[in-house]
Amino acid sequence: MGACMALCSIASCASCLCGSAPCLLSSCCPSAFNSTITRLAFSFLLLLGAFVSVIMILPGMETQLNKIPGFCVDGAALPFLENKVNCEVMVGYKAVYRMCFAMACFFFLFSIIMIRVRSSKDPRAAIQNGFWFFKFLILVGIAVGAFFIPNGTFATVWFYFGMVGSFCFIIIQLILLVDFAHSWNQSWLQRADDGNTKCWFAALLSFTIIHYVLAFTAMVLLFIFYTQPDDCTEHKVFISLNLVFSIIVSIVAILPKVQESQPSSGLLQASVISLYTMYITWSAMTNNPNRKCNPSLLSLVTTSPTPAPGPPAPTEDVQWWDAQGIVGLVIFFFCTLYASIRSSNNSQVNKLMQTEEGQGLTAGYEAAVGEDGVRRAVDNEEDAVTYSYSFFHFSLFLASLYIMMTLTNWYMPDSDFQAMQTAMPAVWVKIVSSWLGQGIYLWTLVAPLVFSNRNFN
Repeated sequence: MGACMALCSIASCASCLCGSAPCLLSSCCPSAFNSTITRLAFSFLLLLGAFVSVIMILPGMETQLNKIPGFCVDGAALPFLENKVNCEVMVGYKAVYRMCFAMACFFFLFSIIMIRVRSSKDPRAAIQNGFWFFKFLILVGIAVGAFFIPNGTFATVWFYFGMVGSFCFIIIQLILLVDFAHSWNQSWLQRADDGNTKCWFAALLSFTIIHYVLAFTAMVLLFIFYTQPDDCTEHKVFISLNLVFSIIVSIVAILPKVQESQPSSGLLQASVISLYTMYITWSAMTNNPNRKCNPSLLSLVTTSPTPAPGPPAPTEDVQWWDAQGIVGLVIFFFCTLYASIRSSNNSQVNKLMQTEEGQGLTAGYEAAVGEDGVRRAVDNEEDAVTYSYSFFHFSLFLASLYIMMTLTNWYMPDSDFQAMQTAMPAVWVKIVSSWLGQGIYLWTLVAPLVFSNRNFN
């Protein structure tokens, strides 16, 4: 595809960039109409925004900007050059809130525009699959405008939007992880049927055991470091309940009737869910304002005094690069990439994710060879779209909010951004999302039994 792009004429590629019909049926710019490439391109815009947010929150960025002559207010100046930019708004959590606000507005706008697009014959499909240069300009324009938003109540209001959106995205992450484990399990079972059965079954068993061992180890460590004999009752309840729920879904996954209705279900998926649930539990506990129940990882390996109970003093230094934030970003990156290239035949997951069965990375992307011997790309969505355009953009909208909350450690800012501190609402958002996520997974197991008259295959 890169060679094709390089050989296209300037006029032809400009036509492709604008999403015109002749280009959509030519060998130039196949990314303009292949569904997977389009999803990857939008995901790239999201990851680019996340990367910019990470740079903006790095320590010392304001100092470096102030060194640019004539750029920052109260910074270094040159004769006849006025400093215009308030660099305090361009770094730290102020910048993260505004950058993620711009990305959220961008994807929410496309989610509204793409409602009920049924095939690539819809005129709006050309907007979805083309016009990339103009999309980038729109995103940049919204981002620039976001930095002119006055502080006021913007941070507080957007914080609550971020919590609700992140709650929904955590559930989407869990669904994607279930789908990944399902595809993984099915692929290795198929290879076991094709040959070397013992090897592939041993590999499946090994990874399942590793996931359960990690989940159990995490549970033990959480009890040791995040609970106290006479305190932290909430943490004890959270850990115990999620342990019980993990055991329940593991047992249900291997029940004979469930296996009969869904032969590909098994302990691998349940082990992935259990491990992810323990991660969400840990992530929730790191937002508890009671520092006696929420020790920092550094305090666990040093001899620093135990912090006093109660909320910590407000801090201006928000460090997203703690273990919880880094793990959260890694999982986010994996799920975003997987959502762009996923190929699943799990009908229930496809219904939850608003995608058609059997569509994925290679679906409908077989190139046709014309009479002139040139291989031309084929529109794989002429009859029906392979995924819901609107839901995909809505997922990226939620992902933008999740990035914002992760980079700011779910801290609640005050109206002037002078202080940020942990808050119990963030704890409950994560814990409830873990419960709801396990409930959704349990429903995917028992739904064929409850509605036996419906076809779930």
